[in-house]
Amino acid sequence: MKFTPEQVAQLSAKLSTANVKERKQGGRQVSYIEGWHAIAEANRVFGFDAWSRETVDLKCVAEGERAIGDKGAKGFGVSYIAKVRITIEGLVREGCGTGHGIDRDLGQAHESAVKEAETDAMKRALMTFGNIFGLALYDKEQSNVADPVDESVVMYLAACNTAISAATDPSELLRWWNSDEEKANRRAFNINAMQLADLKQSVKAKLDQLKTMQKDAA
Repeated sequence: MKFTPEQVAQLSAKLSTANVKERKQGGRQVSYIEGWHAIAEANRVFGFDAWSRETVDLKCVAEGERAIGDKGAKGFGVSYIAKVRITIEGLVREGCGTGHGIDRDLGQAHESAVKEAETDAMKRALMTFGNIFGLALYDKEQSNVADPVDESVVMYLAACNTAISAATDPSELLRWWNSDEEKANRRAFNINAMQLADLKQSVKAKLDQLKTMQKDAA
């Protein structure tokens, strides 16, 4: 499949700090995104009916009695590993994850472990599509994690990329880019230097492509 310019812009966007959670694991702080958020982002970017999730493997790898809580109540500990496949219009990605369940009831411990394993595997599969699905958290510097941005700016940039991609005439493209209306839009949306540089590069690349096409057709 080929992603639309709007989808490429969304997948290339930085992960908002508002969507990053933290927990203690193995004696250190671990950053992560929640499973429901990953699903919501997939629905937003790909469409509710354009992607699917399938658990292709699920195994219980540990089960045993254990003490629970400060009082050492009798309970159970269960661990699962899972492999989940994400399919988006024929494009397939897979991820593996683990889940652990602790409960006084053995069935509840299994249920918790299964849910956690499947969610973890799903997030790892979706992560391969871009920063908004948690890829940015695998970078120790987390350079692609940023404070929340105005959604209207994201949509404006996506609209610009769509217009650039759809252009068929160099003169029309330059007229649009240099128009007073678009200059006013860039000021109104407070487009920063990096965003402006990216747009200029996209315009230049499209101009080069169109000029080459015209030359070949001559």
